[in-house]
Amino acid sequence: MNADTTLLTKLRLPARAAHLQELRTAVRAAARQSGCDQSLTEQLTLAVNEAAMNIIQHAYGEAATGEIILEIHNNGTELVFRLLDFAAPVDHNALRSRDLDEVRPGGLGLHLIRTVMDTVEYLPPPTGVGNLLQLCKRIS
Repeated sequence: MNADTTLLTKLRLPARAAHLQELRTAVRAAARQSGCDQSLTEQLTLAVNEAAMNIIQHAYGEAATGEIILEIHNNGTELVFRLLDFAAPVDHNALRSRDLDEVRPGGLGLHLIRTVMDTVEYLPPPTGVGNLLQLCKRIS
């Protein structure tokens, strides 16, 4: 992050689906504060929600004691969403979307995230922490 980056939100929440409303509210507020229109705001909200749900379902799995930290930054040209978890490190090379021609529920989160965001990166997490996902979207 550069020196001109503004932290818009930092939210720490239990890694449970029941707490995703807080995350969606924070993403919507940050997107609106950054001048995003309604359509982009909803796309960003959906993509970040999907990323958090993937953390809950796949990084933590059956564990019900995890947490997620969401940071939202604005560097003047893009919104940067960072999702940090404390689960076991995930093999990022093994993450795949399912075939889009296969008609069934689920498995489209990664495709949606990659479609909405300009960049999707797994960064080295701070020492002792599980996974750090960074999602970036250019804004005008």
